[in-house]
Order: sequence, then structure tokens, then C-alpha cells
Amino acid sequence: MDVVAACKAFVAVSGYGSFTVGAAAARIPQSVASRRVAALEEHFGARLFDRSSRSVTLTPFGREILPSARRLVELAEAMEHDAERAKLRPFRLAVPAIGTPRLLARLVADGRRHDLNLDLHPAAPSERMELARTLEVRAALVAVPLNEGVWRVPLGLAGNADPRTSTIYVETLRAGRANRDARRRCIWIQPEDDVPHVRDRMIRLRDAVGLQPAQVVVATSLVAAAAEVIDSTDLLLCSPSQADELGLHWRPIGELELVRGYDVAAGLREDAQRIRALLPAAIGRCLGTLGNDMPSDTVPSGGA
Repeated sequence: MDVVAACKAFVAVSGYGSFTVGAAAARIPQSVASRRVAALEEHFGARLFDRSSRSVTLTPFGREILPSARRLVELAEAMEHDAERAKLRPFRLAVPAIGTPRLLARLVADGRRHDLNLDLHPAAPSERMELARTLEVRAALVAVPLNEGVWRVPLGLAGNADPRTSTIYVETLRAGRANRDARRRCIWIQPEDDVPHVRDRMIRLRDAVGLQPAQVVVATSLVAAAAEVIDSTDLLLCSPSQADELGLHWRPIGELELVRGYDVAAGLREDAQRIRALLPAAIGRCLGTLGNDMPSDTVPSGGA
């Protein structure tokens, strides 16, 4: 028996002295109100109403328990009201500042379908981690090494010209003896990849193949990095989806497999679990994973 529903019928009928009018006020059929009151009487083993052909009146037992029934109904209604308010309360989520408006809008729409009113806050990796630590957001998509990532995004190099090869080797950017005075091509790292498990591996590769320190540069923004690449023969470290958005030709790096890893950080474990469970594909689209939510067995390996 649904005790709350039965009490709602009981309170409505007692208030109007009629099963017909009380049921109408409770927005249920009269037969349903009768069954619910009868079930409540059977549950307590006592009659709640004295019934006549014209009206119903409370029995002494009914008068005794009516106040408790009213409190239960009021509490249930308050809980339903609080639940609706909770669904509308913004869930502030820090996200990478790389998602396009279209994909971010789809993420918000997907959240609403799961009763999650997302308030997105684009930020750089270090800022997202700090926002989660200080509880200025309820959760944040934070950059993590490959083996810790729930979402994984392959990285490569993209440029204006089609290299006509399946991969790009960083060592080919090394200046030869014949053109040492020529401007050396650079690799631009956007702020989203200014994290140790990506940036430091790229710098180690730079040193290993003999590039100059100035040939791997961390840009102040993705826009600044892309502008340098669009206007030159330089290359941008980015995901395939970013290259496509910018109209650049993307290829994986021949000497190294780089992957962005992402996970959820939150003050409450249940908030982190909720984001992981409800929105894996929508978040994957925003981040640029292959196949929306890339399973671990299809992600390029390479470690952190």
C-alpha cells in the first residue's frame, strides 16, 4: 500500500465529507479514493469513516489519526516541492575552454534530460583544479595522465599544408646546415596542453631530436596559437576535432603518442559519480574523444 497516497485520499474525503467531492479535489477517480481509504482502514484494523448514502463522517479513530495524516501529506508535498527546486538548482561544472558553443549547448541540453541544470564555466587546466579544490564549482573536468583518464583524446600536429603522409615526425623540423639562418618551424602548445604529462613529454622529444628550445612554444591562448599556425608553416599540437574546426590538416606524431586524459573532480563523491554516469557521451563530444566516449581498449597508448 502507498501510505502517502492513501493518506491524501483520506484527508481529502474528510475535508469535504464526501468521497465524490474529495476524490475530485484530490484529482483521482472516486473508486480509487474508496479503495485507498479501505486499504488504510485494513492496514490500521479500524474504520476511518461512518458512511451513509448522503455523506461520510469521521469515526473517533479517524479523528484521532487525521492530524498525523495531514502532517504526512504536507511533508510529502514539501518534499516534492524541494525535489523540483533541486532539479532547477544550477550545477556549476568547470570545463576545458576548448569546446565549441554548439557542443557546449548540446552538453547543457543533455544534462537537462537527466534533471541536471548545468552551469558551465570554461577554464584552463590549473584553474579548473583550483575551482574544484576550493568548491567554487560542484565539479570540474580535470586533466589527468592517460592511465587515469575516463575520457581520452588523441593529440597530434596540425598545419596549413597537407603533409601527404600518415604521420608527422618532429625531427623533420630540425634545421639543416644549408638553411640555418632560415626561420625555424615551431610547434605551438595551447593552454589546455600546458600540463606536465603532455608539455614535458613534448619538450623531452624536442631535446631528443635536436630542436632548438624556441621551436616548442606554449601559447597564451588557443586563438593565439592557431593564428601563428594559420599564417605560417608552424604546427599546432591539438586533437583531430580541433584541427577540423580550424581547417587544419592533422596527423599523429611519429615519435610519440600523446593523449589528453580527463576525469571529474568534485567536493562530493556522488557529484563526481553523477557526472561520469549520466553524461559520458556528451562530455566526450565536447572534449573531442574518438567515438564520443572512447572505450579504454580503443585509445592510443603511450602512458603519461
